[in-house]
Formats: sequence, C-alpha cells, structure tokens
Amino acid sequence: MSGRALPPQSGRLLLVDDEPQILRALTPALNAGGFEVETATTGESAIARMAAEPCDVVILDLGLPDMDGKEVIRRIRDWSETPIIVLSARDLEQEKIDALDLGADDFVNKPVGVGELLARVRASLRGRERRFAASAILRTGDLEVDFAARQVRILGEEVRLTPREYDLLRTLARHAGRVVTHRQIISAVWGAGAMVDAQFVRVLVGQLRQKIEVEPSAPRNLLTEPGVGYRLRAEDAD
Repeated sequence: MSGRALPPQSGRLLLVDDEPQILRALTPALNAGGFEVETATTGESAIARMAAEPCDVVILDLGLPDMDGKEVIRRIRDWSETPIIVLSARDLEQEKIDALDLGADDFVNKPVGVGELLARVRASLRGRERRFAASAILRTGDLEVDFAARQVRILGEEVRLTPREYDLLRTLARHAGRVVTHRQIISAVWGAGAMVDAQFVRVLVGQLRQKIEVEPSAPRNLLTEPGVGYRLRAEDAD
C-alpha cells in the first residue's frame, strides 16, 4: 500500500492534559512527527506512568483536575531528568518563572502550532543529550565553546571573556536549548542567595552579546525570553 513515509521514530512522549480536544488534536500530529505518544489526564496518573515506564519527554498542562502541574514537575524532578515542556493557557510571567525554577525545560503558551511544539520537543531532547554527553566542546551556529580549555570562538576567532561573562555563557551552554531564569543565572554567576537585581543580568547579557554575536542588536545565539530569562540556541536549531 502506498503512502507518505513517516519520519523515523524519535522516542516516547507523555502528553499530560485533561482536555480531550487537546489530546485528540495533538496525539496524531505528534505521531506524525515521529513520536510514540502516551497520554495521561491527571497528575497522579502522569507520575505513576513515568515511574513505571519512563518516557523521553513530557508535555505537561498546568491546570490538571487533581493537582497543579507545578507539583507534577517538582515530584518528577525528585528522581528524573526527563525533559518537561509546559503547555499551558496560563500566560503570567510568574507562572512561567515558577515552572522553570522547579525544573521545567520550556514553557509554551496555548494555542501553539504543531510545528513550533515539535521544534521545542526536539530542542529539549538535544539539550538532554548534551547534559549526559562527555564532550567538552559545544558548537551552535557560529559559536564554539571549549570548556576544557576555557576558550570561546565566534566564526573561528577566539574572543576574550571576563570571568563573569564566561560563567554566564557556561551556565547557558549547560542548558542549551532550555530557558534559564534570571534567578538561576544569578545563583550560578554571583552565588546562591546573592542579592542581585535582574538588571545586572541584563547588563551582563548585553556585554556577552557584544562578544559572541555577529550582530549584537539581532542576536542569533543568545536569545531573550521576555520577563523570564535567556536561552542559548541549541545546535542545529532553526
């Protein structure tokens, strides 16, 4: 029987949402994107499914009937580093910040196009692979970071960073493809508990962009998530 071939299997995905229309709309689209999709409609069933048979990535709604989705993130993070992408109608910045600080890898507002959602899933999976890889070099676009040598190159040319600029870049690189909140950056660069305003982070990001971007006013490597934090572009990201 003829027909268009499906993409190669990309892994198993757990879709957690209590809205039947969301499950009906996204499941076949994610299948067509190469994922085997499992579904759960409550937080407890999602946690139980993850404990029994872990998936490669979780797409999670925050508004579940039995518990807040942020509690699901907290409980899964007690024992799993599986990428978690929040897909929610809640658009308050604090909701995003809280979810990301608890360990979510990304936050996507409903409604979202399937193409964008699949791109976010692939970026999260690439980020997970990097976190568990032994490579001392990260390359993304025109940027190369050699962690062992503490060297940074843009278009093959070495650039000199201050210690704080390097700490910022290293923090973002460790989570490439993921959003890193202002609070996480402050803890990593200035130290846990440091009383540093987010404006200091913005200034430091601006300084770093001057050195690692070909066009600092139109950054392609170090991207802003307004009101939440920053993301280093994942390798091969569009």
